[in-house]
Amino acid sequence: MFRTVEIPLWLLGLILLFAAVTFASHFLFPSVRWFLRRRMERVVARLNERLPQPIAPFKLARRTDMIQRLIYDPGVVEEVAAYARNTDVREDVAFEAARRYAREIVPSFSASLYFGFATRAANLLGRSFFRTRVGYADRAAFDAISENATVIYVINHRSNMDYVLLTFLAARHAALSYAVGEWARVWPLSRFIRATGGYFIRRRNLNPLYRRVLARYVQLATRGGVTQAVFPEGRLSQDGHLGKPKLGILSYILADHADDSGREVVFVPVGVSYDRVLEDRVLLEARANGGRRFRFRILPFLAFALRQTFRLIFFRTYRFGFASLSFGRPLSLSEFVSEAQDDRAEVLGQRLISEIATILPVVPVPVIAMLMLEAGEMEAGTLKRRAAERIADLTKAGALLHLTQSDIENGIHIGIRGLVTRRILSQRQGVVSVCDQGRKLLNYYAAMVPGQDRDAAQKSAAT
Repeated sequence: MFRTVEIPLWLLGLILLFAAVTFASHFLFPSVRWFLRRRMERVVARLNERLPQPIAPFKLARRTDMIQRLIYDPGVVEEVAAYARNTDVREDVAFEAARRYAREIVPSFSASLYFGFATRAANLLGRSFFRTRVGYADRAAFDAISENATVIYVINHRSNMDYVLLTFLAARHAALSYAVGEWARVWPLSRFIRATGGYFIRRRNLNPLYRRVLARYVQLATRGGVTQAVFPEGRLSQDGHLGKPKLGILSYILADHADDSGREVVFVPVGVSYDRVLEDRVLLEARANGGRRFRFRILPFLAFALRQTFRLIFFRTYRFGFASLSFGRPLSLSEFVSEAQDDRAEVLGQRLISEIATILPVVPVPVIAMLMLEAGEMEAGTLKRRAAERIADLTKAGALLHLTQSDIENGIHIGIRGLVTRRILSQRQGVVSVCDQGRKLLNYYAAMVPGQDRDAAQKSAAT
């Protein structure tokens, strides 16, 4: 028993390696996970003391537990059996497909990453590009939303900067969970999005099993009180107008709504307007080619962001103008359901789009674009005066304006200079005129002016 045993050095190393792995997996890792979990719980408790819309426990569940809960949901299990019958595959194969979809959808939220890094990075990035302004159509109704309600922000989709702006502007109220398209499923962006609570959705080739898994996740998250941000148009606007609502996520929420669930669902319309949409030329090119898919490349985007921030800090270059957001009047889902009887998803989608259209804020560049399309050319002084007058007329007609008089004057000046720098307009001897290659971009921005009719704008663009 106490005799000496000789073994090769490589075998000793292997034994020690297995021993170290066993010790770490059974003693060290559980202790570290427990320590980090306790620390996260304390962070979340402090955050929930100051957030009007607290972080829901559902959002803090471990990702592996959430995946298990999702794939063993009775609705998903039923669909697995139906999928196996319809596709003539074994149920275990169909079940693995459901597990794969769940792993693709379910996020892994980190409160420390979201509030410690993501919101600060979004703040820095957003303010480096734009002068941000925010307003409320009914601040009292917004502040009166119960902390037990599930709040869903419904926002028009102008740019991928929408995610950035809404994240840091809503950081004082809640941690948002976004539905993100397949364009962002690139490493390391995909890991970051999941860690901030975002979940990925497919937009094409959707089989019934995938739709059921996605629907159940959205429904469970809504029941669990997760604050969400939804883009009802589904994709970025390619012509500047508001698009028709996509009813997928809205229909999932409606299908699971019950008045006796104990948790109200409240939709908050959000309208966003920009003096410059970073993807404007890409969107117009895609529209001309009849395409809808955009390939996102993380390195060029980061290089552009760093270059712009560097120029702003060291060379005092100008930002891209204003980015303005309006929070509309909250809409209670229970009240809506009691009023609407038929085609509730379609009626809800149209109503939310209509609400967004009424709260779209006014910013200078779209107004300048409209005036230049109407006149063709104009003296710079006259253009500035008429732009200020048109903004005043829009405000009197009920459009929302979150700019001071000083903002308007500076914004018009910076807007004209930016359009000239981008060769959308030209300025010679004090006269501003439209460049031939810039007319499509002017049509795009003019369509963003609140109250513009799509058909009338298209006829004007054609002439």
